[in-house]
Amino acid sequence: MEVEHDIPEEEKLCPCGTHKKCMGQEVTEKLDVIPAQVRVIKNIRFKYACPKCEGTESEEGAVQIAPMPPQMINQSIATAGLLAFIIVSKFVDALPLYRQEKQFQRYGVEISRATMASWIKQVAKACECLVELFLQDIRSGSVAAMDETPIQVLKESGRKNTQKSYMWLIRGGPPENPILYFKYSCSRAAEVAKELLGDFKGYLQTDGYSGYSIFERFKNITLVGCMAHIRRKFMEVFKSLKKIKRKSSIAETVLEHIKKLYKLEKYAQEQGYTYEQIQDLRQQEAKPIMDEIKSILDEYEKKVPSRSTLGKAITYALNQWDRMLVYLEDGRIKIDNNLVENSIRPLALGRKNWLFCGHPNGAIASATLMSLIETAKANGHEPYKFLRYLFEELPYAQNEEDLRKLLPYNIDPQDVPEPNMVPKT
Repeated sequence: MEVEHDIPEEEKLCPCGTHKKCMGQEVTEKLDVIPAQVRVIKNIRFKYACPKCEGTESEEGAVQIAPMPPQMINQSIATAGLLAFIIVSKFVDALPLYRQEKQFQRYGVEISRATMASWIKQVAKACECLVELFLQDIRSGSVAAMDETPIQVLKESGRKNTQKSYMWLIRGGPPENPILYFKYSCSRAAEVAKELLGDFKGYLQTDGYSGYSIFERFKNITLVGCMAHIRRKFMEVFKSLKKIKRKSSIAETVLEHIKKLYKLEKYAQEQGYTYEQIQDLRQQEAKPIMDEIKSILDEYEKKVPSRSTLGKAITYALNQWDRMLVYLEDGRIKIDNNLVENSIRPLALGRKNWLFCGHPNGAIASATLMSLIETAKANGHEPYKFLRYLFEELPYAQNEEDLRKLLPYNIDPQDVPEPNMVPKT
């Protein structure tokens, strides 16, 4: 939007009697905000009837009327845009439904939180067919990463409301087109991770949680460690030391070596290295640094009390070391599990605002929608724009081929059209 500012006509005349000449423009940009606008869309369907035979000669009946286009939720006032707005507000912006209810009231619209919760569950149910394809494609890949975070779910059968449940996340697929799949479970047992992976074969990157050790018995799965968790342990030691003792401490020495490893990763990314080039760089430059860190750990393992903060950091690193070395083998593997942790973080933020899921069905719906949103974000999509497009197109999908065309990692963000001012008919 452009707003022009000009001097009065009388000031354009110079005291000498000559009209002043425009010498150019000075442009100053300002940011403005127009709050969300809620509009009512009236779907007008015309009826037709034969005035002569009154439909007696037609197999279609006496009256014909244009059908309503397929919707995400039939016989509902919710459009694709409204559903996308509510879901993004909750799962991206961590805005609980009771706050959204008040927000809509300010816009002059009454939509109860119970209605919104019902819509979310119905949308999630309709999207389950897409998310199941996520898991199928992750299992067909050869590199995956996994993490889990606690959530509180009420009304779980045979469990107290205070007991912890978990949201699991597995990230896989091609590195350039990542896929994220969330799964709700009332358990943190290793069997949940095993069920998630199914027939997956390849590298699995995790933190040091003991439940993942079950995969050490699987010949087709190679566990990969996480350098960020190792670094975190030594950073705790470093921060616990007095400033005067930090310099040249064991913790600082290890952290400096780890910093060099991350610099190599950053350099490879900036240079646009292929996976083969990344692997070569790691073998030539990262491996000697890893060997140096290992020699430091071995040297101080028996010198430092095992129950001290430093002793625990050393023990953790040594326990994870064989898994950590695996990242040197393949350029597709990341040095840490941070991408998974970053994707699960919005759930942790939302947990602080929603406090809990009211029912297991709500947790299942959350997992489905988080899978869609985080996969869309990981593939460069703007969440609202993508979900609105998806909710407009999904009702028309007839088979798996149609569904696959709607997967966020199969769509270039530039190919997603801008939201239509008029709903699709």
